[in-house]
Amino acid sequence: MPQKLRILLVEDEDHLLDAIKLNLELEGYKVHAVKDGKTALKVFKEERFNLIILDVMLPEMDGFQVCETIRLENTEVPILFLTAKNTSEDRVMGLKKGADDYLVKPFNLEELILRVGILVKRSMKADDLKELNSYKIGDKTIYFNSFELKQDDGVIVPLTKKETMLLKLLIERKNEAVSREQILETVWNYDVYPSTRTIDNFILTFRKYFEPDQKNPVYFHSIRGVGYKFTDIH
Repeated sequence: MPQKLRILLVEDEDHLLDAIKLNLELEGYKVHAVKDGKTALKVFKEERFNLIILDVMLPEMDGFQVCETIRLENTEVPILFLTAKNTSEDRVMGLKKGADDYLVKPFNLEELILRVGILVKRSMKADDLKELNSYKIGDKTIYFNSFELKQDDGVIVPLTKKETMLLKLLIERKNEAVSREQILETVWNYDVYPSTRTIDNFILTFRKYFEPDQKNPVYFHSIRGVGYKFTDIH
C-alpha cells in the first residue's frame, strides 16, 4: 500500500481548520493540523511534508514569517498561502517570501483540493531530483555533495558552496524563471545581500563552465526584470 502524502495545515480558525482537514483526509492525504506559527515550525522540523497550507494571519508569528523561516531550511516543499486579504501587495509579498500559490478566503474547497493536487505533484518531482547527488550538463557532471564539477576527460573543477547551491536551485527549477528574491533567500540566507551584478557574475561563471558558446548561451539565461533560468535542452 503506497504511503500517504503528508500535509502540514496551519490555520487558527477552528471551523476552517476542521473543514480543510476533513476534506483533505477524504482525498487520502495525511494531515497534521496546527493553529499557530511557532508550533508549525516545531512540527516542520520534526516531520517530513509534501505540502504546507499556511494562513497569513496567525497569532504571535504571521504566515509570512513562518514561510521565510521554512525557506531558509527548505526550498523544495510547496507552500500554499490562505489569506483574507485580496490585494496584489499581499500576493506579491507572499510569493516573494517563497510561497508557490495563494488562495483568498472565502474559497471553494474543490478549488483548494485541485491546487493541492498540482502542488503535491510538483513536490514529488522535486523529491525525485533531490535524491540525485549529481547532474550532468553537456560533458560535465556536477556533484552536489562534494562541491565539484567533473569533466568526461577526468578533469575535476572545485566549486564553491554558493556556486553549488545556486546551480542546485536553478536545476531544481529547470525551465522556470527563478527570481532574484528566491536566489537571495535560498543561496545567501539573508546574510549579506549581493548586488544583481554578483549574481550575474555567477551566471557568467556557469557559462564558462558549461556553454559551448558563452555569447549564445543554451543553458543559463538572464531574464531582464525577472531573474535567471536554467534550460535543460535534452
